[in-house]
Amino acid sequence: MRLHQLTVTAFGPFAGREQVDFDALSAGGLFLLRGATGAGKSSLLDAVCYALYGELPGTRRANRMRSDHADPAVLTEVRLELTLGGRRLEITRLPEQPRPKKRGAGFTLEKPQTLLREWVADSGDGTPGWQGTSKSHQETGEELLRLIGMSREQFCQVVLLPQGDFARFLRADAGQRADLLGKLFDTERFRLLEGWLGERRREQEAAVQADQQRLRELVSRTGQAAGAAWPADAEDGEALGWAAVLRADAAEAHTVRAAALAAAEQRHEAAQARLTAAQELARRQSEHAAATARADRFSADEAFEASERDRLALGQASLTVASAFRTHAQAAAAHQAARAAEAAARDRLAATAHAASPATDLLAAEAEVRAALGRLDAAAADERRAAELAAEEQRESAERRRAEESADEADRWLAEQQAGEAERREREERLRTAALRADQLAARRAEAEQQHQAGRLRDELRTRIAGDDLALRGLHQAALDAREHTLELRARRLDGMAAELAARLTPGAPCPVCGSPEHPAPATAPATPVGAADEEAAAAAQQSAEQAHARAEQALTALRLREAAATATAGEDPLPRLAGQLAELAEEHRDALRAGEQLTLLLQQSEQAEHRRRERTEQLREARERVATRTATLEALAAERAGLAARITEARGDAPSVAARTASLARLAEALAAAAQAARATEQAAAHLAEAAGELDRTVAAAGFASPEQAAAAAMPPADLDTLRGRLEQRAAERRAVQETLARPDLAAAAAAPPADPTAAQSALAAATDALRTAAAAEHAARERVAALRALGGQLAALAREAAPRLAEFGEISRLAQLTGGTSGENRLKMRLESYVLAARLEQVATAASARLLRMSGGRYTLVHSDERGPGGRRSGLSLLVVDSWTGTERDTATLSGGESFFASLALALGLADVVTDEAGGMPLDTLFIDEGFGTLDEQSLEEVMDVLDGLRERDRAVGIVSHVPDLRQRIPSQLLVHKTRRGSTLRPTTPEAG
Repeated sequence: MRLHQLTVTAFGPFAGREQVDFDALSAGGLFLLRGATGAGKSSLLDAVCYALYGELPGTRRANRMRSDHADPAVLTEVRLELTLGGRRLEITRLPEQPRPKKRGAGFTLEKPQTLLREWVADSGDGTPGWQGTSKSHQETGEELLRLIGMSREQFCQVVLLPQGDFARFLRADAGQRADLLGKLFDTERFRLLEGWLGERRREQEAAVQADQQRLRELVSRTGQAAGAAWPADAEDGEALGWAAVLRADAAEAHTVRAAALAAAEQRHEAAQARLTAAQELARRQSEHAAATARADRFSADEAFEASERDRLALGQASLTVASAFRTHAQAAAAHQAARAAEAAARDRLAATAHAASPATDLLAAEAEVRAALGRLDAAAADERRAAELAAEEQRESAERRRAEESADEADRWLAEQQAGEAERREREERLRTAALRADQLAARRAEAEQQHQAGRLRDELRTRIAGDDLALRGLHQAALDAREHTLELRARRLDGMAAELAARLTPGAPCPVCGSPEHPAPATAPATPVGAADEEAAAAAQQSAEQAHARAEQALTALRLREAAATATAGEDPLPRLAGQLAELAEEHRDALRAGEQLTLLLQQSEQAEHRRRERTEQLREARERVATRTATLEALAAERAGLAARITEARGDAPSVAARTASLARLAEALAAAAQAARATEQAAAHLAEAAGELDRTVAAAGFASPEQAAAAAMPPADLDTLRGRLEQRAAERRAVQETLARPDLAAAAAAPPADPTAAQSALAAATDALRTAAAAEHAARERVAALRALGGQLAALAREAAPRLAEFGEISRLAQLTGGTSGENRLKMRLESYVLAARLEQVATAASARLLRMSGGRYTLVHSDERGPGGRRSGLSLLVVDSWTGTERDTATLSGGESFFASLALALGLADVVTDEAGGMPLDTLFIDEGFGTLDEQSLEEVMDVLDGLRERDRAVGIVSHVPDLRQRIPSQLLVHKTRRGSTLRPTTPEAG
């Protein structure tokens, strides 16, 4: 990596634009950055870091980049031209910063910008030039990081060597050294590996402890299931064998309990059979004794049963007379009722001529009245039908009116809808066409907005370009004029020098310039002599004019690039035309969006209207059908009612209505019929009474009774008779059942046997049942124990299979975690993995630093790395010692004097730069900066240090030294002075004499 040119604008203490030509400064290998304290020497190094990484160095990241001295209209900018990996690059960065608003008062926040360009042989027009590579912060950062191969922290330690940091590094403890080395060599992955191994060890340890806890739980449950305790001196590995022994013991015990259960079941079955036999014998003996007792009671009741049978015979004989008695009584009651009814019926005819007529006359009169009523039935039906027709006519008329109104309403609505349908369809089509253009218009509107913005920017840039171009021509002319003036002054000075020589010529003496003794045309002195100061002033004015021209030309080129990009987007159309196109497209887009909204609303309204149209059409059809139906019905009803009216008038006579006439005749007919019927009923009841009396006399004699009175005394109620008969039949059935029971052989044999004892048999069965329950419970417990131990044994075996690999992995992970964490006995140095890697790197740094420290200290000092543990056995591994060859001793670097510390820290910084460079891929670092520290050296030591720094130039390497030491101004001819003023700092190349 070689730096070529750095340009800063409004950066740090620099108010304007300042340039550093590193190619010119580093032509001799060494160059000096000098200036007063706070002038901005370190700010130039900050600018290099910012250009490469977009951030300031770590110790100054909080500093403001923008200069407080700068004009508000001038933006802060850093541009760095350098070579990386064989590629010539230019990096331009502008941080986020406020700038004045282009319109109105106040400030606006300018976003950060990044531009990466590369010098190429063909920039597009066949000529070499700069070609844009990226404008992205991220892409530029990634590309530069890939080319540099170092992080910002590494770059600041390797390229911008801060001597104060390494002086502190020499005196730091192991932890502070680890922090710095860890950042430089990116050993975080080793620390992460340590953490990962530790976390894995804890996870595996938790898993192993969980397995052990599970094992203890299973062993405890196994002991509880087997009723045995886990031996206190047993190991975890013996659990499977112990469980197997318990399972075998439990299986053997279960076999014994199963045999005992089978024997108990047999004894229980035998006791059950004995109890059943005893209970059956006792039942038969009891049944035989009960039958014998009942037979004795039947023998004692025989006389009473005989009297009951005689009373039953008389009661049954009276049953034959009871019917005749009832018939006679009924006939007498019917005759009396018939006479009363006849009298009441004839009272209804008191006002007529038929009150005392015989039954035959009454029947004849009724027939005549019934005939008249028959003739009125048809007229009454006609009258009722006429009334029904009138009511129905009213209902049908009302229905027809409602149907006509409904049809008229639906017809009017449909006509109105039909009238507006064409207009609605036309509007829908128009809105649909407009809505379809919304997406197209949105894209065109966005494109037009982009073109309009680009057009505004294009016009603004063209205006600025025109002004800057005019100013550039003036600067160009001023530069040409300054150049001509310088050439003129140089020519005049040369002429003056020739005139001076000519004044000293003597005829015949050789010319000191050409050696000729002849002087045909000696030079004459100019009217106004020119001195060296005049020529230098003209040259400085020329350089200033040319630099101003170059800056203006570069700024104009940047404006033209931006103008070309804006023109590519906006084209050549004038801004008013672009604005008009944008406004037109915006209005069309809004119209299209409104059309879409109106179309949606119109479609919803159309759908609702179509639904209502179908409803109205159906309403019209149904209403018209109802009108036609009701009209036909009304015509038929009117015709029928007209035919009925004549017949009704003829039939009713002088009565108000046919119904009134019919009711009067019906009442007379009913009265005549009732009287005739009552008279005939009285005659029939008298005849029936006479027949019943004769029949009663004959029935009493036939039943063997002397008189009806005797028969009535012997009569019994049917219920009592049935009860007596049932009781006698039941007693006879019971006597037969007892005789059959006593005749059964099994009962006779049971009666002859000794008395049964079911209680003893029941006690024997209860004892057998208790024994069976005890045996069954013991067998069940033994079976459950076998099952539980078998299940627990399976869980123990599964746990052993699962836990074995975890236990092995835990051992391996634990060993690795302790080894990398420095706690393992195998780790003799007790160093963590990250410390071990950093110790190796520190050893490399010490080796590289010793080669230079040996030269700077006159062969006295070298640096060595020590991995010995700290005081009190504390971990270390990052100790650094200095070996004094004059005394042959090793001592701590903190014991070095100020100058010796500078030697050591400079050597350490350079050695670290070499190691980090190799670590980053070996990219050559052609430019280095060393910041301060030379003021602690005496003249001899400074000479030795300069020899080492001269050695850094061997491979075309440039070394920049930032220092206040006056001796360095005489030793390093190439210098850059940072001059501090009230208006900001400026840069000026200088020489030791000029300084």
